[in-house]
Amino acid sequence: MLQIHNNLTKKKEPFQPIDPNNVRMYVCGMTVYDMCHLGHARVLIVFDIVYRYLKEIFGEGKVTYIRNITDIDDKIIKRANENGEEFGALTSRFIAEMHKDADALGVQRPDQEPCATMHMQQIIDMIQTLVEKGFAYPASNGDVYYSVSKFEGYGKLSGKDIEDLRAGERVEVDESKNDPMDFVLWKAAKPDEPHWDSLWGKGRPGWHIECSAMSTHCLGHHFDIHGGGLDLQFPHHENEIAQSEAATGKKFVNVWMHNGFVRIDNEKMSKSLGNFFTVREILEKYKPEVVRYFILTSHYRSPLNYSDVHLDNAKQALESYYTALRGVEVLDSKDDNEFVARFRTAMDDDFNTSEALAVLSDVRHVINKAKSTSDNDVASQHAGILIRLGQLLGILQDDPEAYLTSGDNSGSLSNDEIENLIKQRNEARANKDWAESDRVRDVLQADGVILEDGAGGTTWRRL
Repeated sequence: MLQIHNNLTKKKEPFQPIDPNNVRMYVCGMTVYDMCHLGHARVLIVFDIVYRYLKEIFGEGKVTYIRNITDIDDKIIKRANENGEEFGALTSRFIAEMHKDADALGVQRPDQEPCATMHMQQIIDMIQTLVEKGFAYPASNGDVYYSVSKFEGYGKLSGKDIEDLRAGERVEVDESKNDPMDFVLWKAAKPDEPHWDSLWGKGRPGWHIECSAMSTHCLGHHFDIHGGGLDLQFPHHENEIAQSEAATGKKFVNVWMHNGFVRIDNEKMSKSLGNFFTVREILEKYKPEVVRYFILTSHYRSPLNYSDVHLDNAKQALESYYTALRGVEVLDSKDDNEFVARFRTAMDDDFNTSEALAVLSDVRHVINKAKSTSDNDVASQHAGILIRLGQLLGILQDDPEAYLTSGDNSGSLSNDEIENLIKQRNEARANKDWAESDRVRDVLQADGVILEDGAGGTTWRRL
């Protein structure tokens, strides 16, 4: 049975959906004002794996995955003003770039992708409900604030004590809040800012209320899983709980999942440290599937340490899988066996993808052994198993020949030119012209082509 580490209870628990015919998951998506970075890629891939595996367990059409887009906030307005463009033009452009990166990484589209600007009425209605129930108040500066002290249990997700938080909070001289811990739900419009009409005047929503309104609108007042990066646990997700449960009077979410931070060469990824990588920059050096495989090698809750060495290891691992599949007729695998059972045991243990990859490695060894003894039936059966399990992780779905001959950095030689050079080399070898054979090999290696001589002839792949 699937067990998930619930950050609300700080322990692994058996996953029991509210409705097995409609498992519901919401994940905080991107704030679209810039290109996606490696941290975004991890969120996208981690919850894509969760989505894939939930569908494997409960069936296609029985899982609803919502990943929102924040398309209005301070950073977006600032960047649009710097660029001298409408904020909608900025967000539309970066939504398209996000989709391009996600598609390249093999991330399936969520069932719905709500944008904050398209749910303004739901946001305003939830704020009005909170005001009417006494959990929020309009302030003298035109903003509307959530009254944290009115919500019993604030801090239950993050484990933070409200009195400790209050003691450490600095209050500005012109503070309009009743309590330094209160947070904004509605921001009064500033000159030349995007704004919407409301009962409290023209303005725009705070970040936290956007997700509460969108998630409950799309999935109902009480749903199964809420996910996002660990950096969102406080205050964003803590505030979501306070807002949503106060507004609806119901428990908000059963299971809270957070993926770990990304580190670069054992240092925290940061623009200020100059170790900040966008997905697009990484994909200039590595195939998207290599990046995906690398992310799967660490448990989603653990820190992920990015380095070229780790990416190179992921690249070599993927090449070894595709080499095992090369030239093998694949038989569809629908029956369960020991490898499928072990894979499920790994994934049932809080989506342990590193252990799942170890199972795939064992299947690869069986294929290679079968190929070495010309046991084509065993090789074909296990190739089907490998591809079937790989699909649940979003890997090994490419044609092996195409994958191995495409390379990360295709050289100047075309595939036809490479094949002709290999033919020349084989002829030189047949004539025992070793000097010519070595010369051709060196030409190919200089172009990033690796030759592999075997009983069935010479195959090649690009670096």
